[in-house]
Amino acid sequence: MSTKDDQSNRGEAPLSISVIIPALNEAGCLAPTLAAAGSAPRAELILADGGSSDQTRDIARRYGAKVVNSPRGRAQQMNLGAAQASGQILLFLHADTLLPPGWQHEARRILHQPGVAAGAFGFRVDWRPAKMRFIELGVGLRCRLGQMPYGDQALFMRRQVFEQAGGYPQVPIMEDVALVKRLKGLGRVVTSPAPAITSARRWQARGALYTTGLNYLLMIAFYMGIPPTTLRRLYDRA
Repeated sequence: MSTKDDQSNRGEAPLSISVIIPALNEAGCLAPTLAAAGSAPRAELILADGGSSDQTRDIARRYGAKVVNSPRGRAQQMNLGAAQASGQILLFLHADTLLPPGWQHEARRILHQPGVAAGAFGFRVDWRPAKMRFIELGVGLRCRLGQMPYGDQALFMRRQVFEQAGGYPQVPIMEDVALVKRLKGLGRVVTSPAPAITSARRWQARGALYTTGLNYLLMIAFYMGIPPTTLRRLYDRA
C-alpha cells in the first residue's frame, strides 16, 4: 500500500476526504470505526444518523464527527451525509468496518490513476474460521474480475463522480450494487489489496455460507431486474 500521496510528491495539496458513516443504533461497534477513520489527519468525519435511540450520536461527537440527522434508510442517509460533506473525495463507511492504516494515501493513490471512477478496500472479516477464508477469496475474485465491491469495503470516489453517477439510488436494498453498476459506466472500479476489516456479526447470526449464498442470489436477482422492494422482502424473510 502506498505510504505517500502522488500529489504530495509533486508539491500539490492532497485532495481532502470526507468519511460518511450511515448508522442506526451502532453504539456497540462505532468507536473503533471512528478511531480508525480518524487516524487520517484532517479527514472529515460525518455520521448520518437514521434515528438512533442509543449512544450512537454521543459517541460520534466524542470522536469529532459531525452528526447529520436523516430519515431512516442507508441510501438516503449516505446521500444526505454526502450533501453535508466538504471533502473532494467521499468515502462511505459502514459503522462496523475498520479502515486500514494509511487508508487516506491509498484512496488518493487509486483515484489518481487514469480512467478510475471509484475504489474500495479489500474484504476481510474479524472472524477467522477456514470457511471465511474461502468467502474472502471469492470476494477478491468478484472484485478483480467483475469490479464489484460491496459497501462493506468502503467505497470511495471523487465528489464530482458521485454526483455524475446520481448518488445512491433511493432503494431499500442493494444500493451499493446499484451505485457500483453506475460507476462502472464512468470508469474502472479498483479494489485495493489493503483490507478493510468488517464485523462478522451478519455471518455469525445467519451462518457464513447461508449469508454468502443469499447475498449472491440477491445480486443475481438484482441484475435480472427484480425490483429492490421485492428483494428487500425476500431478504427480510430469509
